[in-house]
Amino acid sequence: MSSPAQFLDLPIELLPSIVHHIVRPSHLAALCLVNHSFYKFTITLLYERVFIYAWHKEGKSKVIKLFRTLADYPHLAKLVQQLGVCAKQHQHIAFEEDSSEHGLRTHADSATVIRDFPKALQSEDHDLILEHCLAGIRNCINLRACTWTRHGSLTSPVLETLVDCARLQELEINGENSGFYDPGILPRFSHLRKLALIMPSAAVIGILSPWTRNTSQTLNHLGVICKSSTRFNDGVLHEIAPHTTNLEHVYLVGCPKVTHDGLWALLSTNYKGIVGLGMEGLSTAFDMGVFSDRCNRAGTLSRLRSITLTVDEHTSLVEWQQEVLSLLSNTPIQYFHISTVGGHVGHRLSDDFCSAVVSAHGHRLTRFSVHRMRMSIGAIADICRRCIVLEQLFIVVEQNDLDALGPCLAEAPKLRAVHVNRPLDFGSEDVPKHSYSQILSIVRQCRPTVRQFGFNTRVFQVERTSKAAEHGSIQTEVTLSSYENPEIPEQFLVVRT
Repeated sequence: MSSPAQFLDLPIELLPSIVHHIVRPSHLAALCLVNHSFYKFTITLLYERVFIYAWHKEGKSKVIKLFRTLADYPHLAKLVQQLGVCAKQHQHIAFEEDSSEHGLRTHADSATVIRDFPKALQSEDHDLILEHCLAGIRNCINLRACTWTRHGSLTSPVLETLVDCARLQELEINGENSGFYDPGILPRFSHLRKLALIMPSAAVIGILSPWTRNTSQTLNHLGVICKSSTRFNDGVLHEIAPHTTNLEHVYLVGCPKVTHDGLWALLSTNYKGIVGLGMEGLSTAFDMGVFSDRCNRAGTLSRLRSITLTVDEHTSLVEWQQEVLSLLSNTPIQYFHISTVGGHVGHRLSDDFCSAVVSAHGHRLTRFSVHRMRMSIGAIADICRRCIVLEQLFIVVEQNDLDALGPCLAEAPKLRAVHVNRPLDFGSEDVPKHSYSQILSIVRQCRPTVRQFGFNTRVFQVERTSKAAEHGSIQTEVTLSSYENPEIPEQFLVVRT
């Protein structure tokens, strides 16, 4: 009798496909130690996905070790395609909604992201770390994208070194330069495909026109987070519009001096057509009706696949919703995101509005995302029933409606990820112990396609285990386990707190 097949008996050609599903860096590191074949197929994935968050134990020392490794081992550094140094609370996803169009991220996104970076060090330590940092960056000869957003950690020497990275196409930086770096270096990044600025200073905004002039042939993705600054305004958009004619993705967040006039100036010169558009926390004088009319007359949004909108507490929601429907009437959207500004929770998304969105776009929508806006269980049921390719659903649900949620979700044939938020004024955002059983009950009513389920600040992986029951039948046991992927869950990537 032959012995049962073992894992090592599998053809080596299958190993890359198997390893591709491993997400924990510690697991990838362990696989690298199995043998030469495992190392060959795993080491690339390990260095594509390096995540060091501020909440990780000894995060700063890990960052130092990483840069030392990149400096001392060029063969590892050349595997890095995306390098990031991010703020403690920053989620640099405001500009990445287009990169996740095919669902939750995979190893193919080649992400090396550091979420914390030491700033306050003894001078001798700082010099040594900077030396390792610069040497490590120089060794990243295949560096495609850099995210460096922690305030005060980006310096002129770092920028000078990054300028020499021949393959760098994407740059996301903290825009507050005062005392840290010379903004005059920035226009030398002349081949960027993607540019994102976080809290830009007046000096950085002042350099934006010559910078976009230098990138006019390549730049197709522009994002700006201002929070509450008045420096980034309509005048700036008018000034850069002649140099940004190839844009396909525009995301503006917290720009209270940007109105429909400024945004229209930016979009009206566009050659290719906008694919992704984010308008969050713009001016209270932004006239959605005028903007919609201009876009529809010119066919400006005829390629739009993703839109992110916010509405403030002073806006008439009834009128605004009609104007949004008009704006989207000639668009092929697949990803719809809507929220209120800040902590306002008074607005309720009407059933008629949701129904109209679904009627016009339900056959294409793969993501329907609502935050900070109440919606009825009837609207949720309609979305699940008529959005036949829906994969991701993020919703706000009243506590009394939770028992009815399971049958609604079961209507969605391709649903993979769900995140449920209670209204923010309800109380704690964490999951109380008594709710866990209710969450599990909802998940058990979903179709087997659902692999991830979130509730307020918690995210669970849905595990399904088949086992033989009496009389030879097969039963599937559904359980919830901790979220395993080291990245921030996608449902938090579209939330502004």
